[in-house]
Amino acid sequence: MGVAKVIEIIASSPRSFEDAIKTGIERATNTVEQVQGAWVKEQKVVVEKGKIVEYRVDMMVTFLLNE
Repeated sequence: MGVAKVIEIIASSPRSFEDAIKTGIERATNTVEQVQGAWVKEQKVVVEKGKIVEYRVDMMVTFLLNE
């Protein structure tokens, strides 16, 4: 492993935390190369009228820097 960098991203989904994580990772890989992993720091839900309407995750995404 060379030199890595960590970025923080927040992603959301109306379906589940798992889907929010998947959405965030997919979006990160469209922007940066060589994503190696992620650490989910925080999970949160948005509630409206007593029902969960959105799942949110705050993630630290690690990727390798190009040589």
